[in-house]
Amino acid sequence: MLLPHQKKYPHSGQDRKSQTVILAEMAVAGNSNAFDQLVDLYYNRIFKMVYYRIRSGMDAEDVTQDIFTQVFKNIKSLKDFSLFNSWLFSIAVNKVRDFQRKKRFTSLFGMFSDKNVEGEQEYEHETRAESGPLEIVIRQNFWKQFEAILNRLSYLEKEVFLLRFLDQLGIKEISIALKKNESTVKTHLYRALKKIKDDGSVKELLKESMP
Repeated sequence: MLLPHQKKYPHSGQDRKSQTVILAEMAVAGNSNAFDQLVDLYYNRIFKMVYYRIRSGMDAEDVTQDIFTQVFKNIKSLKDFSLFNSWLFSIAVNKVRDFQRKKRFTSLFGMFSDKNVEGEQEYEHETRAESGPLEIVIRQNFWKQFEAILNRLSYLEKEVFLLRFLDQLGIKEISIALKKNESTVKTHLYRALKKIKDDGSVKELLKESMP
């Protein structure tokens, strides 16, 4: 299965959902072109979700490929195609977890490489071409500091926060993706927001990032 180049889709959320249902039904019926269009529709969102969590362009491409391969194999098991978005992110969350577990395991044995650095450089090539050196440094510094702030949250608080504000999933979608009830999701989102709001370094970071 070939993954497409990144594309932009101007569709609203409702249009995307309607299109997803139609394409998923066609894909299950054996229409390979429909599945390719389904991948086109969601590739950017999934790649961004994966990349932010593992910070390697090359690894993010591999994990994203793996995610859509599993979707291709298991899409017939999805009974309600209107839940495709939540189901897809559930697969993505699990694949990222698997990758991180494997990475932690191999790092115990000193199996390090320059792959992450190369992947980072490759992924940011277009950004460098469009932005000046100072802008790139400022952007990288912002995300580095913000990630340090997020790391003060519990695993579930961080995941709920990222799925809600970075990946733009609704509470119900997050609930399905993480296999947690909506009340639990809301509680952890509230805790995450409170911790971030009460963190003095957040205010300083926002001041520094303002033009």
